[in-house]
Amino acid sequence: MVFNKVKNAFKKFIDNVTEVVLTKTINEDDLVPLLEELTIELVEADVAFEVAEEIANKLKDRLVGAKILRTTKLREYIELELYKILVNILKKGYGDLDLVKEAKRRRPDNPLKIVFFGVNGVGKTTTIAKFAYMFKVSSVTPVIVAADTFRAGAQEQLRRHAEKLNVPFIGGRYGADPASVVYDGIEYAKARGYRAVLVDTAGRMHTDYDLMDELRKIVKVAKPDYKVLIIDSLTGNDAVEQARFFDEAVGIDFIVLTKVDADVKGGTAISVAAVTGKPILFIGTGQEYQDLEKFVPETYAKKLLETSS
Repeated sequence: MVFNKVKNAFKKFIDNVTEVVLTKTINEDDLVPLLEELTIELVEADVAFEVAEEIANKLKDRLVGAKILRTTKLREYIELELYKILVNILKKGYGDLDLVKEAKRRRPDNPLKIVFFGVNGVGKTTTIAKFAYMFKVSSVTPVIVAADTFRAGAQEQLRRHAEKLNVPFIGGRYGADPASVVYDGIEYAKARGYRAVLVDTAGRMHTDYDLMDELRKIVKVAKPDYKVLIIDSLTGNDAVEQARFFDEAVGIDFIVLTKVDADVKGGTAISVAAVTGKPILFIGTGQEYQDLEKFVPETYAKKLLETSS
């Protein structure tokens, strides 16, 4: 996790405040121009403007007039308040979800069903393979269902992952009804006692209404326990629009943020969590199957601030 843009914005703000504030009481006149500068720099780091403003306003509320104890360094005080603000944003909708444990509790005729969706190029296929690996290493063999019957090669890519992981794969001919492929995959899992079903869907632009109707049909047939949106952390502010659109179209239960290891800005997670209120529960940190981590808001907030001190 690099996040240099956000890290540098926060570090610069903390440095500036500590230089400008000469007394142990923080003055509004001194703080406001520094908050305005922070807002601009956060937007440049892929933080949505409304979220950057929210962070600045909360900092203003917490810092103006604050009297710092003699035993507390001003820098440490500001950093702690900023950390609290970031954690509160990143924890929106957050809950401790153990998918493996949930799958193990399921009856054979009622497998855990997870439908994945997102726009083209976000790393959806790789993410599904990572989820399959997560289940497999915990002694839960999932069924991978390839409901993308539109894009040439999509099923082959997922089939190769299934073969490498030695897990069942259900696909359909190109041009077939994706919802019928999903139905077949779920029935296959039920008949053989597999307790988790991972459904891939066609990558679609969030403005493609025909494909959105197809996705609604898949959701109606699958009746998934979880609807998962995959978002590329490098997407920037468009990630917020994607999340809003998918949530309005089919609903989102949680978000997986991919390519976090390559994110030099760092603002996407803050924006998506703040604007949608939907929890980020996993992050992709590489191309290997094991490079899927549970999202921990406190850890992520620390990463965003780790160069501040």
